Amino acid sequence: MYEFNGMGLGLGNLSRLSNAKTRSISAENFTGEKGKGGMAAEGTGKYQASDLGIGWKVSPSIHVEPKTTVTLAEIEGPGVIQHIWMTTHPQHWRNLIFRVYWDGEAEPSIQTPYGDFFCNGWNERCNVHSIPVAVNPAGGFNSYWEMPFRKSARVTLENVGDDRAVLYYQFDYTLTAVPADAGYFHAHWHRSNPLAYKDVHTLADHIQGHGHYVGTYIAWGVNNSGWWGEGEIKFYMDGDREFPTICGTGTEDYFGGAWNFEQPIGQYAPFHSPFSGLPQVLKPDGLYRSQQRFGMYRWHIMDPIRFEQDLRITIQALGWRNKTQEGRKYLPLQDDIASVAYWYQTEPHIPHPPMADRDFLENV
Repeated sequence: MYEFNGMGLGLGNLSRLSNAKTRSISAENFTGEKGKGGMAAEGTGKYQASDLGIGWKVSPSIHVEPKTTVTLAEIEGPGVIQHIWMTTHPQHWRNLIFRVYWDGEAEPSIQTPYGDFFCNGWNERCNVHSIPVAVNPAGGFNSYWEMPFRKSARVTLENVGDDRAVLYYQFDYTLTAVPADAGYFHAHWHRSNPLAYKDVHTLADHIQGHGHYVGTYIAWGVNNSGWWGEGEIKFYMDGDREFPTICGTGTEDYFGGAWNFEQPIGQYAPFHSPFSGLPQVLKPDGLYRSQQRFGMYRWHIMDPIRFEQDLRITIQALGWRNKTQEGRKYLPLQDDIASVAYWYQTEPHIPHPPMADRDFLENV
């Protein structure tokens, strides 16, 4: 997509040399400064390293206190965040709000709960094996989304919960020239709980500018018995109003599956692939876990959805009514749907709606 300059280094040009400078920010090097890693004399590992001294994992993590916001990274550009790794306990995944600000902007371009950004929206870990997002045992969250910036990048994490979170993290980035046609990465979280009858879940309706849409994650909680995924996803672009330019044929179809994800008959089949997957199927346990819950992703890496002015994305929640003599009819559902929309665009962007409060974020 780009001329080679240290960005977009794929297998096809991995051997090509560059003047880009590689840096990394973590609790062992808060600034990413060259030659300054592993120098901490204080940190969460001080006691464990007390017999060994500086340089022996004195500061592997940080504490994110309740009702506080910490800055994880501040980088002067131009450059590109190429990889993010983080881990913390699942109880915090919906209570930690992940935000990223590009080029000194006042409003974040990325604003989502921590777990949902990494395709884990149910505070219960599932592994994810895909190109841009990988979740590995036992809760290693990895993002490989390319995130260019021209002046600066600032990454924060807000703890809206009541408990301290212990966070391990690393941001791997390069300082390099950024092409004029490189867009800025954005992500937006939205939840409908429950979705109003005959309404649609809106993934995003505030995207304005020039860009392309690159991915969807949905944490879907089903409130009815029966199949729940007949609904269509719709992309309204560049002035579309009543009817969209792109209209899907069913929820499981959009996420790369077919026929209810049912294989073998009578069972859901979780799956992973580079660009789409159903990695999480949470079944009722006959007691307190009464509803089925699902996690799904679809990456538009090979087929980005391009827009020049604006983009709005919705998805229907649709099941089946009981069969009559004439046949079956659709049943609009009132499910619990939380989504993350991922896209690149020019700046400035329309500010994201305010993040929901802790009570609305919570899922149990």
